[in-house]
Amino acid sequence: MARYRGLTLRVLGAGSPAIGPGKAELIERIGETGSISAAARAMRMSYRRAWQLVEALNAAFRMPVVVTAVGGERGGGARVTPYGRSLAAQFRAMELKASRAIAGDLKRFARRLRAPVRRR
Repeated sequence: MARYRGLTLRVLGAGSPAIGPGKAELIERIGETGSISAAARAMRMSYRRAWQLVEALNAAFRMPVVVTAVGGERGGGARVTPYGRSLAAQFRAMELKASRAIAGDLKRFARRLRAPVRRR
């Protein structure tokens, strides 16, 4: 079973969301690309917003989630720490677990919805 798309899990930290689906995706994309700007482009968000989310992630958790390097001969970059990778994986596992827990309820609830209107 895949994660139910209508379910949004957010884990709150000290008064603000520590991680949710967007931050988890950002961590994953930085891990794939090695770049905050490339991850931001892939998610169709501004570089500034991605940087703000990275800073919020690093501030919310006890250990760094993403570390950055300033430009040089080979340019800068970003790297997801092992701690950050484990956070994203654990978050995705919690999303799946929550989806599985409500799967039966969702099927019963879906029966109450109107059928989609077909356009000609």
